[in-house]
Amino acid sequence: MGLIRNFFRATWWNGATFGTAIFSHRHGSAVGKDDAGNSYFQHKRDPRRRWVMYAGNNDGSIVPPGWQAWLKSTIDDLPERELPPRRPFEQPASINQTGTFAAYRPGGSLGRDGVRPAATGDYQAWTPE
Repeated sequence: MGLIRNFFRATWWNGATFGTAIFSHRHGSAVGKDDAGNSYFQHKRDPRRRWVMYAGNNDGSIVPPGWQAWLKSTIDDLPERELPPRRPFEQPASINQTGTFAAYRPGGSLGRDGVRPAATGDYQAWTPE
């Protein structure tokens, strides 16, 4: 039942489709996985062609910065070999929060509790002469 459900549920916005999985395994070679479970491939004949198969929703902000650099050919080798290890003060990459409840909302916006600060009166509108 799981295979049939995944076959009909696989849409381009909901993860890798059946055709993408077949193409990836037939024409590409898997080169690595990240902590989120995304798989990275490189074309067998043309190593400049690189792509990712997302573990969940297709969201480019899920790809970590090192793998993003590899996908865009900024670095030639895999991120584990080419990039230095993460420093202790660096925070882990986070996905784009736009459109969620975790998104940043400045003071005075409709999505945030609180009251907008009152105008101070130090603004004078420009009028043409």
